Amino acid sequence: MVFSSETFLFLFLPLFLALYYLTPFRFRSALILAGSYLFYGWWRFDFLALLILTTIWTYGIGHLVAADPGTRPARVWCGVGVAGCLAVLGVFKYLNFFIDSFAALFGTTAAGLDIHWRLILPIGVSFYVFHCISYLVDVYREDARPPRSFFDFAAFIALFPQLVAGPILRFKDLAHQFEHRTHSPQLFADGMARFAVGLGKKVLIADSIAPLADLAFATPDPSAPLAWAGAVAYMLQLYFDFSGYSDMAMGLGLMMGFRFRENFDTPYISASITEFWRRWHISLSVWLRDYLYIPLGGNRISGRRTYVNLLTVMVLGGLWHGANWTFVLWGIWHGGWLAAERGLGWAMRPRTAGRVAATLIVVLVGWVVFRAATVPQAMGFYAGLLGLNGLALAPELAVQITRESLAVLVLGITVAAAEPLLIRAVKERYYVPSGPAGTLAVSDTLVPALATSVIFALSVMRLAEQSFSPFLYFQF
Repeated sequence: MVFSSETFLFLFLPLFLALYYLTPFRFRSALILAGSYLFYGWWRFDFLALLILTTIWTYGIGHLVAADPGTRPARVWCGVGVAGCLAVLGVFKYLNFFIDSFAALFGTTAAGLDIHWRLILPIGVSFYVFHCISYLVDVYREDARPPRSFFDFAAFIALFPQLVAGPILRFKDLAHQFEHRTHSPQLFADGMARFAVGLGKKVLIADSIAPLADLAFATPDPSAPLAWAGAVAYMLQLYFDFSGYSDMAMGLGLMMGFRFRENFDTPYISASITEFWRRWHISLSVWLRDYLYIPLGGNRISGRRTYVNLLTVMVLGGLWHGANWTFVLWGIWHGGWLAAERGLGWAMRPRTAGRVAATLIVVLVGWVVFRAATVPQAMGFYAGLLGLNGLALAPELAVQITRESLAVLVLGITVAAAEPLLIRAVKERYYVPSGPAGTLAVSDTLVPALATSVIFALSVMRLAEQSFSPFLYFQF
């Protein structure tokens, strides 16, 4: 089940919310857990067992860690718990990759080694494993305490708004919200508005741009016009798809009284790669910083060690996205730029239009290898960007590029560029600081309510034309 489906929008969500608000607060974690398991099991019921076992493992180890805080046994139990979580990720996400890479060393394939099976990647495993790891580490650091209720913890791990594609949440940030949450018509309306905007990003922009990106990356050795159009299309598709999902997740959270941290902050206006990673997939950036970069020593040891740590973190961050050498290269690309900016002081230079444009080019170049299925395909695409595959668009390819794709491509560029101004204008005009934790005046102001209603209606009409609309980050 996905957010951008009629089943979720008109069956699961209304029934769940009705039951949620009819259920006494002390039983709502159990209801969230049941609803989240149904949501996850809708795809493949058998992989639900892996989620449940990982949850039980983490909960039990967490109590063992907390039983003797600050001691060697606590450190050992924490290591055991983290190792168990990483084993889940290693087996289900990377075993195929390791087998294929090992076979390639001998010039053969997995089938050549008499291995004829493939493990299926469970949706969301990268996210809920990271949730479990951060919980264990926070308990060991005494930044979090194990919850009194198993249902609270299990509901946190399985919370369906963020279960399959993030954002990456930390229990210490939500523990108090499972015990005490504020519900109000204003927050609910704010959540509906946020969800509608996210749905519009996904369905109206990302899905409309997708055919152009797919065409470019499916074409061997694309010419310069197609390569550049496809690269820009994918750059925008990925942003609107993933930020749209994050908006929907935060909107659903608000409907249930939860407040998640922002996951995107207009990343395509960044003036450096360092700034880009403060604005793109913020929850992942913070997670890598707190649970990998800082434990490795961060920037506290030496300049050389800092550069090594940056490169290591980004390579591992690349591998987290997928078991493919393309993601390793993507991590090296970004890690190299982060190290270079730190060493040369580029990140501290004044913001200019030229620096923003240069950063966009660096990001775009990275997205090519991120999107490519293989390294040779990425190299062929880079040759296209440089004009080495020709400067003319083949007629048989030109006819496959629709006016709609080009129009939405321009729309996506415009929205991405103007997004900071749009956000500022909305907050200045409709944000109510005195509301519950700050709200948008959606419930009592006509303009935002009407705008989000139109976006939702157009999105639903577009969904009726599509058979399926999966999120890109489901594959990670």
